[in-house]
Amino acid sequence: MKPADTAREAHEVQLAIYRRMSPEQKLALAIRMSEEVREVAADGIRARHPEYSPDQVRFALWRMLHGDDVFRRAWPHAPLLDP
Repeated sequence: MKPADTAREAHEVQLAIYRRMSPEQKLALAIRMSEEVREVAADGIRARHPEYSPDQVRFALWRMLHGDDVFRRAWPHAPLLDP
């Protein structure tokens, strides 16, 4: 599926690059992209809640990523902070 904001030719080049990557390279790219998305999300939380401490930002991020039920089971005594 071609992204709506990408030219067909650019998308084909991108797919060709992905096809040449080894499984290890693809995994490394997926890990890096996941880390970057979480950092962007944490930056958004910090922008919306400048009063949050680093620990509070992490709790808000984990709550956003995992949902209230999983968050509460994993961290039963942590505050339910707005992301």
